[in-house]
Amino acid sequence: MVREHPAVEGTPLERPGGRAVTQPETPHEDLVDAACERLREAVGDGRHEVRVAGDDGALRRERDHTVELLAVAVDVEVDDRHSIELDGVGDAAQRRLADDMLAEIPSGSSGEDRVPLSRESRPDEPVMERGDAPPADREQWAPRDCGRCVHPAPALEMRQCPHRQLLQAHDVRVVARHEFDHLAEERPPLRRRGLAVEEVPSSHEHGHGVAYEAVRVLLADPPAFTPPYDHELAAALARAGVDVELVTSRFRFGDAPEPEGYTRRELFYPLSSRVFGRSRLRLPVKVAEHPLGLAALRRLHADVLHVQWLAAPELDALLFRPHMPSVLTAHDLLPRRTAHRTDLWRRLFARFDRIVVHSVGGRNTLAELGVDPERLRVIPHPVFPSDPAKRDDGRTVLAFGIIRPYKGLGDAIEAVRRAGDARLLVAGDPLEPVEPYRASANGLDVEWRLGYLSQPEIDRAFGDATVAVFPYRPELDQSGALLRALGAGVPAIAYDVGGIAEPVRNFGAGRVVPAGDVPGLAAAVHELLSDPAALEQARAGAKRARAELTWDAAAEAHLALYEEIT
Repeated sequence: MVREHPAVEGTPLERPGGRAVTQPETPHEDLVDAACERLREAVGDGRHEVRVAGDDGALRRERDHTVELLAVAVDVEVDDRHSIELDGVGDAAQRRLADDMLAEIPSGSSGEDRVPLSRESRPDEPVMERGDAPPADREQWAPRDCGRCVHPAPALEMRQCPHRQLLQAHDVRVVARHEFDHLAEERPPLRRRGLAVEEVPSSHEHGHGVAYEAVRVLLADPPAFTPPYDHELAAALARAGVDVELVTSRFRFGDAPEPEGYTRRELFYPLSSRVFGRSRLRLPVKVAEHPLGLAALRRLHADVLHVQWLAAPELDALLFRPHMPSVLTAHDLLPRRTAHRTDLWRRLFARFDRIVVHSVGGRNTLAELGVDPERLRVIPHPVFPSDPAKRDDGRTVLAFGIIRPYKGLGDAIEAVRRAGDARLLVAGDPLEPVEPYRASANGLDVEWRLGYLSQPEIDRAFGDATVAVFPYRPELDQSGALLRALGAGVPAIAYDVGGIAEPVRNFGAGRVVPAGDVPGLAAAVHELLSDPAALEQARAGAKRARAELTWDAAAEAHLALYEEIT
């Protein structure tokens, strides 16, 4: 439809030289704006307007030599039939313009909307018509005010096609130079470009759990005293998004667990942990290597240094100064060999920002020693979960772990003797002579599985056990062997020393008896072996401990601790 725009008075177009446009001529001639002053008025009227460059000039924003295309009237002359599919346009601006144009197109016959583009008398009038896409496919766009927008190029290209065929949706694209009324090379359809977007927190979100990069934690166990604990904690921290490096030494008694999400570096004791085994020469060589390991540790950097064990307290008191925010886990509170040197340990504890203990009893013990209670944190020792195949005979008592004097194997043997119909299974690596124990167990049903046990052998031992006993001396705070038993669903009977009794008592996972009370230990063994209901209740308590004392929960507690000091 060609008509006068209401904002324009007089002849809207003229040919070069001042000749008025009264009769249509060839469609290939150039038309220029006869009233440039109407541009601002037309835009202010709320109409859509675009500019198209002339054949010989680059597209400019000046108002001279432009052709105005209005959404309500397309001032272009053509000499053939055309149709433009207005559905399926890929660009949002084109879609909005297309919807505005549809509002001005009078409806024709059913299924077809037509609008004449010229008033010339010709046998076949050119038409603009919608494509065949169903109306439901068209997105609904909210109206916008484009009254003051001047586009540098038309939103739709209306191109002349040969042989009177219809112009389809794939022919709609941006108008290029020298392409006003002739064919051009095909180009890919317009589409939106996907860009990677990084979410950046707003100012009010800072300090509320927004992490900008992973916390880097240097986990240090120089003597490799507890590889299973180191591995499980490091893996849980890695699952929580922490960048963890475990710095340790070669484990002398077997293969250390393979890292899962963290890195492992054997930085300490390259000779003493590999060459000397259990030779007496190992300790002097270890003492000589210790300063070298501390110097190598000082060259490493992280956000937090978390030390699990201080292998040489006397040397550490002279040489070790944490060079970053630091945490110490006091697994044994005061290690047995130097437990009497309380002044030494006060100095060492004072060098760490926080001290982790595994029990409330451990916290109270260190607080009585003089450690600032504000720097003490209780993080319970998690269980080591496992699912061994159960083969117990209902009468097997397990004594599990490294055989040392403080483990109380003699008390376990005597308790089984007094319990009556019971069988004893001793499974662990002896670090002291076992002949005295064998002699005291003479006449009992005892099985000895000695040596450092692999994981399958550990699972077999817990699968054969009905209950496990821990008659420890008061020389440590918590026991990894106890947490392995609970993780396997085996009830525990323990002396009330350190923090060992806490998980057993808190979860009802067995029985707790006073330290050194052999008759009480025997009575507890007899009760659980002879009373199926009591045994089942204790097994249920072990399962509750396994469900709550997880490594992921411990990792979250450690992360909160790290945040306090960084």
